[in-house]
Amino acid sequence: MQHLTSISDFSNEEVLELFNDARMFLDMQSNEVLKGKIIVNLFFEDSTRTRSAFEMAAKRLGAQVISLDVGKSSRNKGETIFDTIANINAMGPDAITIRHSECGLPATLIEYVNCPVINAGDGENEHPTQALLDFFTMYEHFNANIEGKKVAIIGDVKSSRVAGSNKKLLPRFGMDVCFVAPDCFKYENDEFKQYDNLNEIIDEVDVVMSLRTQLERHNEIYFTSLNDYAKDYCITKDVFGNRDILLLHPGPVNRNIDISDEMLQDSRSKVLEQVRNGVAIRMAILKKLIK
Repeated sequence: MQHLTSISDFSNEEVLELFNDARMFLDMQSNEVLKGKIIVNLFFEDSTRTRSAFEMAAKRLGAQVISLDVGKSSRNKGETIFDTIANINAMGPDAITIRHSECGLPATLIEYVNCPVINAGDGENEHPTQALLDFFTMYEHFNANIEGKKVAIIGDVKSSRVAGSNKKLLPRFGMDVCFVAPDCFKYENDEFKQYDNLNEIIDEVDVVMSLRTQLERHNEIYFTSLNDYAKDYCITKDVFGNRDILLLHPGPVNRNIDISDEMLQDSRSKVLEQVRNGVAIRMAILKKLIK
């Protein structure tokens, strides 16, 4: 039995096989591949895109979905996460998708279940399905010619599980990853190149991935307001100019903070394409792990 708790759980060959299935699922037509299967979604943190994408993916494949707000029930009654998982496992689900604020938690749950566990985001650690859909979006855009492409991930990288998975995945396929952030949002002692401002490398990059500023994950106040942050880090037409650069964002986008309204409408922005790809990629993942 295979799980997806880290992007490292899938080999390069498995990633490319996933992409083959995802291409077939892009038409968003429903089928019966997982008819009769039951998938349980456990989200201990708020989610719109990831949760709805998993639900849509499962239902497109003919599976039934049970989404539990366990954070508002079992946990408040004193039950541990391990007891919660063991009890749900006893009901015989075919897969469990979990999002939790504790880094590394999904991997520790494997010994309590008899079905695949899928990490839908764990704290500031990883978000493997997001990284897979991000990479799929790049892979398709560049017609698989991704070797040597340079990706700048800009924003609150220190708090980002999206950055955490992407920096593990993209270099495996020959992509060059760097980070752009104010000092307060930079990694400490990281092996990747880090810059203060996108203008330093804008002429070198092929992809810019903007991130949401996650002020809720910081104990200190670094900016007087998000508008103060946006002065230097919002992606605008002035920043991009006429350069042929792919613009991505995992969502939700803080408009005119992360990316300007104008750039979200720009043909170089693939934010909504990422959302569509996210359903197809998760369909491929569910098929692989359950089928």
